[in-house]
Amino acid sequence: MARSDSGTRGVDAEGTMDPRRLRIGLAVCLAMLLALTGRLFFVQGLDPEAVAQEAATSRTRTELIPPTRGDILDSEGRAFATSVIRYDLVTDQKWYKEEFDRRNPDTGERESARMDDAIDALSGLVGLDVQTLRESLVPADPESPKRYSVVAKGVTPETKEAVMDLGIPGLLAERTNDRQYPNGSVAGTLLGFLSAATTNDAGQNTGAEGLELTQNDLLAGTSGERKYEVGADGVRIPTAPSTTTPAVDGKDVQLTINEDVQWAAQEAVMAKQEQFDPDWVSAVVLELETGKIRAIADSRSVDPNDPAAVDAQYRTSTALTQAFEPGSTGKLATFAAAIEEGVVDPEEAFTIPNSYTTQNETIHDSLKHATYPMTAAGIFARSYNTGTVMIGERLSNQQRYDYFTKFGIGEGINMGGLPVAEGIFVEPSAWDRRQQFTTMFGQGYTQTVLHTAQMFQGIANGGQMIEPSLIEAYIDPDGTRHEPEPHAPERVVSKKTSDVMLRMMETVVTDGTAQGAAIDGYRVGGKTGTGQAANPDGGGYDGHTSSFAGVAPLDDPQFVVVVTMHRPQGNWRDWHVTDTFKTIMEATLNTYDVPPSDSEPNPYKAFVGDQQKYGWE
Repeated sequence: MARSDSGTRGVDAEGTMDPRRLRIGLAVCLAMLLALTGRLFFVQGLDPEAVAQEAATSRTRTELIPPTRGDILDSEGRAFATSVIRYDLVTDQKWYKEEFDRRNPDTGERESARMDDAIDALSGLVGLDVQTLRESLVPADPESPKRYSVVAKGVTPETKEAVMDLGIPGLLAERTNDRQYPNGSVAGTLLGFLSAATTNDAGQNTGAEGLELTQNDLLAGTSGERKYEVGADGVRIPTAPSTTTPAVDGKDVQLTINEDVQWAAQEAVMAKQEQFDPDWVSAVVLELETGKIRAIADSRSVDPNDPAAVDAQYRTSTALTQAFEPGSTGKLATFAAAIEEGVVDPEEAFTIPNSYTTQNETIHDSLKHATYPMTAAGIFARSYNTGTVMIGERLSNQQRYDYFTKFGIGEGINMGGLPVAEGIFVEPSAWDRRQQFTTMFGQGYTQTVLHTAQMFQGIANGGQMIEPSLIEAYIDPDGTRHEPEPHAPERVVSKKTSDVMLRMMETVVTDGTAQGAAIDGYRVGGKTGTGQAANPDGGGYDGHTSSFAGVAPLDDPQFVVVVTMHRPQGNWRDWHVTDTFKTIMEATLNTYDVPPSDSEPNPYKAFVGDQQKYGWE
């Protein structure tokens, strides 16, 4: 058979289509048509919901609803830390259009708008220049738009509403909470601050230090969720169904701290910092009957609004974290133990030289003095180491150790999760020959300012010590209060011993080392202390720590105030913190409307015989 020269397969010489091939082609077309028809039947007839669901899913957006972080309040309900609602403006650049339709906020009608005009208006609302806004809204590469681009952060709710009225495609407002500390550095070392790098599931910063960290789980709350549909332009469809799971806001944490007392204490220790340029000055105010802390002030307090401005070591309270050898304030425990055990009477006579040798150890007083005929109360008032050892050695090492530990020395203190240094106080079996004596006058062990306050609280509160507390209550978003179980008092000495010690403390102020602590109209008692400061790198002592712990009013004890200054500069004879104590105690008494004393001071005699002839060298 001759080959066709037409060059077309399936066509004979006369141009007629091959019937077999025609049938195959028709069969293929019919199969494709049947498949398409079947798919349409399945979609439209058998599974329309799945198709609708798939379409809805592609349009659905899920938005986390951040909770409002709880406030940190003072004892009167005033905010130390609070959160305000703010919004971050973000966009998906794939929705960018030079011209778009939007709803006119005044008329509700749809209208045409230009992106350039919208950006100009946006610039005026958020305070950013036009070029910056174009870079965040307009994709640099139309083929690779940013799916999440931050346009502006922290705008107010009012600004957010005005921005949304611009109708910019793809622009969304994500709710955030801006943490604010209205009092700046007041109580900053207790409050702490939020981390700039760590966030929770809702993108909120979490606690990095202080109560913001230790109470973070309660303050943070639980995120909610909102689901809604968007149109082809990325704008929410108002009439489409939506679901919302509300957020649960965080609890408020109310402290025992009084803002007014805290402010006064902080101002006072900062003034002392300026005067002597020490490493730090700290103060604690304790309410005697309850053990509630009314102030913890640090001279180098951090401002939570700008924590980086302070060295890391001062972003927590030195009153809690710095343990030191207290010096003569520690004599309180020695004298209380001796009086409680009945081995000394406050008016018992002693002959007190400038140095005293016992068991081959010689003890010196800090200043040379003549040999005095003194009472035990006078030894305490003039703070002589020699006489303290004479009295303290009437007790066994174990007896003194047991009393010291009852006063909390070497023990931890629970402070709402805040770190408190336990200090170092080893058992008597580990004392060397000299340490058994130095511990009597506040050397050879360490404790914090808070430990000192706790010890004096126990003495002044009728001999019942209460562990200091910082948390007044946790408050739910609906206002329900949850108050922690109050700390149970623990008897450390008898009421009789407490009364004797208070009178001895008054002698310190009337005739002893703390006459600068006197407050007009109030009976005041306390104890001074100057201890050697150990070199932190080892190698002995290279500084001093100066303290005063006082109680007022003695006829009805209400508060104890402790002030400690670590490593002051200048002449040691000039160092004093009794004036700082006086300033803080006066502010505390005024804040709580404590009436003046209605009785005259009743000190013990400091000397045996004619007290007037003994002066100070």
